[in-house]
Amino acid sequence: MIELKNIHKSFGHNHVLKGIDLSVLDGEVVVILGPSGSGKTTLLRCIDFLERADEGEITVGDTHVNIRHAKKQQTLALVRKTAMVFQQYNLFKNKTALENVIEGLIVVQKVEKQEALERGRNLLENVGLGDKFDAYPSQLSGGQQQRVGIARALILNPEVILFDEPTSALDPELVGDVLILLKKIAHQGMTMIVVTHEIDFAVDVATKVVFMDAGQIVEQGLPEEVISHPKEERTRQFLRRLLPESSYSI
Repeated sequence: MIELKNIHKSFGHNHVLKGIDLSVLDGEVVVILGPSGSGKTTLLRCIDFLERADEGEITVGDTHVNIRHAKKQQTLALVRKTAMVFQQYNLFKNKTALENVIEGLIVVQKVEKQEALERGRNLLENVGLGDKFDAYPSQLSGGQQQRVGIARALILNPEVILFDEPTSALDPELVGDVLILLKKIAHQGMTMIVVTHEIDFAVDVATKVVFMDAGQIVEQGLPEEVISHPKEERTRQFLRRLLPESSYSI
């Protein structure tokens, strides 16, 4: 479903991504772990062309893009196959929950408004917000806003959803509801790449765990391999700090 080859990205003199290679199969749930500044978010943003990588190749489904030579039509075709769920929700504050969800359908996909409204209501009901159609973001909790963001991504019917630390901005008591929703989406067969520090989610749901540091993939593999029995000392150091009381063999 996704193939990344030799992805590089710099901001000035800061070389953020240093030749990333990653394969994601159809229906896989890939969790990316790593310390702040390791390049995790930048990698997601390069896949979705919110940032343009400096070089490399990206394939999503049957769309292949060579970064250096990509034309606008090619990048748009790739972008339409992906959707992003942001850490800080990124909702329009002057639009209701329903209006936020259907905005992309109407503006980008040119779906008729009545059809968009019906699909939007159905999705909001599916994410537990059937009574919040007309609520504005300021009237919603952080967890509710994030569920609106997830519905906004799902309604575009993407081939891949990218989640950038979807629970990190939430109060601890709200994290569980969002993780339950992510598990539900994963069990429906959606291809997902999730940047998160939620180790339990990675153990329960991920088909692959990737550990990044300093713009490179240090190791990747099955959750029980990377989390329970990491091969690299840098991975072990990270997990010890994240899980000081863990029973995992690190």
